[in-house]
Amino acid sequence: MKKYIEAWIRDWVQIFSRELRYIFSDGGVLVVFFLAGLVYPLLYGIIYHNGTVDDMPVAVIDASGSSSGREFIRKLDATRELAVTRSCPAMAEAEKLMQEREVHGIVLIPEDFDRCIAEGRQAHVSTYADMSSFLYYKNLSMGVNNVMLDSMREISRLPQPLLYEASMPYNSTFSYTVFFLSAVLLIVIQQTMFYGISMLTGTMREENRSLAVLPDMLNGKGISRIVLGRGAAYWLIYMAIGIYVAVIVPAVTGLPRNCSFGSVIILLLFYVSACVLFSFTFSALVRHRETVFVMFLFMSPVCLFLTGFAWPQSNFPPVWEAFSWIFPSTFAVRAFINMNTAGASLGMAGSNIVALSVQIAVYYILSVILSGIPRRQE
Repeated sequence: MKKYIEAWIRDWVQIFSRELRYIFSDGGVLVVFFLAGLVYPLLYGIIYHNGTVDDMPVAVIDASGSSSGREFIRKLDATRELAVTRSCPAMAEAEKLMQEREVHGIVLIPEDFDRCIAEGRQAHVSTYADMSSFLYYKNLSMGVNNVMLDSMREISRLPQPLLYEASMPYNSTFSYTVFFLSAVLLIVIQQTMFYGISMLTGTMREENRSLAVLPDMLNGKGISRIVLGRGAAYWLIYMAIGIYVAVIVPAVTGLPRNCSFGSVIILLLFYVSACVLFSFTFSALVRHRETVFVMFLFMSPVCLFLTGFAWPQSNFPPVWEAFSWIFPSTFAVRAFINMNTAGASLGMAGSNIVALSVQIAVYYILSVILSGIPRRQE
């Protein structure tokens, strides 16, 4: 037993050090791991640093010329999101102002606006947003909708069609930075790791090398130490990158941090482990180095959407909900948003930690099986 343990540790160290040499001798992998892994999160934070747009200039066309229309315009101008800077007699003039970038939105109040309100009928207000930025559309929609809801509440003679109460304790300003960056940060860890490992896998296959780095010494045995040795190299690198991405970048970009450093580290322990084994498993599908770049364009937006940060998880069709369980990012992003943004405890994110643990077990078994399959000469 003692000799077996000593041999196991010796083989593990050799596999670990050899994998590190492979990583640091491949320029493409270094670019993916260290340039993309370190620069992308910070770049996203800089680009989306101004997550809100206050007093966005809009043009208003009040075709009704009524007191109700003027009151509606006054309320629009009073919102945090919008500033009514131009009043236009016709749409053509408002369109010209938008083309010249003097305004980023147009609000059209129709001729029958006051009459519809007086008769208790539905009144329509049309909006046109500058789509060069999502924030312009968000501001225009939120500003107009809030005024409409407030106006409905003040018309006491009409039955209230919608009772609402706004409660936004974790992102009260609807900052796009808080909304988007909290999700994309952990996606970067999974995606850059997967593409780097897949590039190395493709290179090995192109050069007719086995994925098992010490096949002659082990004679097809001890595949577990191969997986654990190779995995430890990536785990060590990405724990450091993960701390940078999940702790340092949020601090630099001003993201809220409502959980302890220890909770983030525990989440990273499970997440990075799951990502390593996930990458080992699915990199087996890669036969050529350049294949991974096609997958990069396709999979990143899918993984981001499947986290549920932009669409309620409860509204996912069953097939897409099941598909999302494949990716470690699904559970890690949900846990990170709940903990870092909403202040949930590690225990409250326990279901996501359990899901990552299941992934670790499943992908470990699959990695061992796939690493033990002899590779045919290609």
